[in-house]
This record gives sequence, structure tokens and C-alpha cells, in this order.
Amino acid sequence: MFFLQATNSSGVSTVLFLGTVGMVVLVVALIIFLIMHQRRVLRFHKKIQQMEAEQQKILLNASIKLQEEERQRLAADLHDDAGPLLATARLYLNENLVNQDKATQLQSIFQARQIIDDTIQLVRNISHSLMPPTLKNFGLESAVNDLFQKISGSGTINASSRFHEYKERLKEEKELIVFRVVQELINNILKHSNSSFIHLTQNVHADKFYLRIHHDGRGIVQSDFDKLNKSNVGLGLKNISSRLRVVQGSINFEKDISQTYYKVTIELPKDEPYE
Repeated sequence: MFFLQATNSSGVSTVLFLGTVGMVVLVVALIIFLIMHQRRVLRFHKKIQQMEAEQQKILLNASIKLQEEERQRLAADLHDDAGPLLATARLYLNENLVNQDKATQLQSIFQARQIIDDTIQLVRNISHSLMPPTLKNFGLESAVNDLFQKISGSGTINASSRFHEYKERLKEEKELIVFRVVQELINNILKHSNSSFIHLTQNVHADKFYLRIHHDGRGIVQSDFDKLNKSNVGLGLKNISSRLRVVQGSINFEKDISQTYYKVTIELPKDEPYE
């Protein structure tokens, strides 16, 4: 009887020991799993941060390249066009002019004045390309409507725009950025989509400002846009991203659920009204 009790007691102790060991092993395995999982999560977040840093670098380089191209174009226009004109005007107004007869003097002055007028017009055209006068004087709505009217007037594509809620203008620098983005998008659509129509709408919801462009040609969706932004091609699209980042804006490319047209949505915060 005593032997049976001892045997039963030993068996219970063994079971308890094995159960305790099993629990310890399970707890240790769980701790190891959590540590490894946490390390994987940290590596994942680090990789995401690296990708975001690389994306920001790409966008920054695109922005710098865009600014540099604009400076080079401006310098080329001034050097190639304004420079020769002013040099020619100087020839007519040389130091020997005072020694010439009055008729020759008047003719030289008239010619120089014509050249200077041409130079003024050239500089004015350059300044208009930097800041379109319609945009500066009347705002984004007028500038976009004017752009679409010119496109539609060509007779090759039906282009229209409608602003629903633009009672207060955005700040001047923000209007210029948004207008340049719209120009780039429209230029891409005209060049690559083979659309029969382009339609732009504007509205405001809560504290967000929206522009939406619809067209029925070939287009891209957001995944295509993201891939192009990470590649060495698609500089125009990178310029769009870099411009919108300046105004804390975003852009989304999608295809309508009916699969009949593409839609591009520009979203940015609605800030203080233009003064």
C-alpha cells in the first residue's frame, strides 16, 4: 500500500515537473517570437523610412532640376534674344552719332527706339511666361478658363472647365504652383492620351481645395504614377510631385468605375484668402 502511494506521488511530481518545463519552454518560445517579431517590425519601419528618404531625395532633385531648367531657359532667352537686340541698339547710338547730320541722327534714334521697343516686348513675354498676367491679375479660375478656351478653340479637342466654389483666391504663390501643375497635366494629356475631351472641375469640401481633371483617352493610375516617380523617367510627373509638396498638396490618378475615362484629383489645404 505504501509502495503504491509512493509510486503515485512520484508520478504526480513527474507530471508537474514536465508541465512546468513545458510552460517555461512555451513562455521562452513566446518571448523569442515576440523579440524576433519586434526586430522584423523595426527592420520594416527602417526600410520604410529609407524608402521615404529616397523618395524625398528624388522629388528634391526633380524640383532642383526643374528650377535649373527654368533658369537656363530664361538665361538663354535673354542671351540669345535680348542681348543681340540691345547690342544692335547700341550700334545706332554710338559716340559718332553727334558728328553726323541731323537726318542721320534722327534715323538712328528712330531705329534704336524700335529695337528697344522690341526688347521691352521680349522681356514682357518672358515675364508673362514666368507669371501669366491673367493669373496675376484675375486669379486661378480666369487663368485656367483661358487655358481651356484656347485648347477648345483649336477645334481638335473638346475642353471645358468649371469652378464651383472659388469665391476667395488662394495666395499668389499657391495659385502659380497649382496652375503650373494643371498645365503639366494638360500637356501630358494632349501629348499622350489621344482624348476627345478634357473637363476640369473645382470645389471645396471642409478645409480641402480640390481640382479634378477628367479625360477619355489613355491614362495612368496611381500605381503607375508611383512607379514613374521612383524611376529615372517621367520628369514632368516628378515636377508635379515636387511642386505639390511645397503647398502640402497631393495628387491621385485613377480610372472611373465605369472604365470609360480617367480622373486626376489634386488636393491641397484651403489656406488664408488672397489679399
